[in-house]
Amino acid sequence: MSDEFTVSGLTIPRIAIYEGAILVLWGVAAYIISGQSSITAMIPSFMGAPLMILGLLSEKIPDMRHHLMHASMVMALLMVLGGARVFADFSDMSNLAISSHIILIFVGVTFMICGIMSFRAARLAREAE
Repeated sequence: MSDEFTVSGLTIPRIAIYEGAILVLWGVAAYIISGQSSITAMIPSFMGAPLMILGLLSEKIPDMRHHLMHASMVMALLMVLGGARVFADFSDMSNLAISSHIILIFVGVTFMICGIMSFRAARLAREAE
């Protein structure tokens, strides 16, 4: 049994991979649903791909996990900040754009919560040694 921090049985890098994949798939679906009219429909994919890649690298290079997960947290923060635009331009957006912004916010916030819990657990474990 590993002493690695998990949320619902998933490590934080694995959560990054899954949430990144969700965003990539959503971005591609949004682009197709929009009739391929605008590349901006793929913004969730552009935000999810780096998150997924950082999660994969974090699993493959454990020595760099600390730095890679911090970079993942920055990506999650950018997702929340970018998605927050929905509150300013709500009336001018299509339902698809609103959905994409809400998904960006949800994924960003959930990843940041998991990441903060992980960072806190790591700090407490270091202090206990």
